[in-house]
Amino acid sequence: MQPYLFPYVGYFQLMASVDKFILFDDVNFINRGWINRNRILVGGKDYLFTVPLQGTSQNKLINDIQISDESNWKAKLLKTIEQAYKKAPCFNGAYPIISQIINYEKLNLAEYIYHSIVTVNKYLGIGCELVPSSSIYNNRHLKGQDRILDICRTELATEYMNLPGGQELYSQDKFFDYGVKLTFIKPLNFMYKQFDSDFEPWLSIIDLMMFNTNDQLAGFFLTRELVN
Repeated sequence: MQPYLFPYVGYFQLMASVDKFILFDDVNFINRGWINRNRILVGGKDYLFTVPLQGTSQNKLINDIQISDESNWKAKLLKTIEQAYKKAPCFNGAYPIISQIINYEKLNLAEYIYHSIVTVNKYLGIGCELVPSSSIYNNRHLKGQDRILDICRTELATEYMNLPGGQELYSQDKFFDYGVKLTFIKPLNFMYKQFDSDFEPWLSIIDLMMFNTNDQLAGFFLTRELVN
């Protein structure tokens, strides 16, 4: 998967289901995607927050993108999160983790998001190994499922798991020929109390951390369907 900042629960359901999770940090950046932005609950409505970047371009790799060195965006974002969730039941446990992530000093976008996911995983108790694709595989010349299969071969993997968006991209037959089982994780809709608001589904993991204990979150990671 591409590295996303504070992604939705399906991303973590996938990580909780695998031994090793590959962050595709050496693929092209996508403008207006979910790499540097996500949604939280503000005043009962979904609110899109964005981490400002320098010189973004879809011709640049994610690990070549730098975060803006503006001095006040972190303080503004943390203030927004604090005001939105300070009365949430799990605020006191979750907010220090989120603050630590947002205040991380690295400006490289890939490094910043890698640190964020590692930190959230530790808080959530997800134990999979996280590996940036740029750090080991040296296979950017390959495309699509050929690159995936090369990584599976390098890792001696017997099963490859992804979210449903990959169903149109990958061939069951080709994976079978390489001795790799192809499985997709379909997140199932579930609800939890968000103050007294109408429920807003599929928000950032920030929202789940604010309203749910770690035991509840562990249950959400199992609220998915495996599809072959």
